[in-house]
Amino acid sequence: MKKMRFDWREYLELAKKISNMSDLELSEEALYRSAVSRAYYAAFCWCRNFAYQRLGFKTSDTSKAHKELREFLKRKGGKWIRLASQLNNLRLWRNKCDYEDEVQGLSNMLKESIKFSENVINTCK
Repeated sequence: MKKMRFDWREYLELAKKISNMSDLELSEEALYRSAVSRAYYAAFCWCRNFAYQRLGFKTSDTSKAHKELREFLKRKGGKWIRLASQLNNLRLWRNKCDYEDEVQGLSNMLKESIKFSENVINTCK
């Protein structure tokens, strides 16, 4: 049986669901931080696969792939420059949420993360 590829858009849907949760015994901050992280990975992995399949992107399959993808998109020019910028913002926000003890403006960061992730995914169809 052939293994089904993961649909990275599900991470965006998960981020949306997490952002609306309130009845769990978890803090809003923990939920929002997790949602920002999932929104980033939805956008990054979807765009990475699209760029590989349709734009000729080659990656090293290491943590360098995140930067390599953004640089590749910038070189493509046009609408891809905006996507590279949005991916960069998503990555910066994800890093804050995953590594910093205090994150300011988390609610707005989450809203922008979902919006940017949606845009990246919709552009890469």
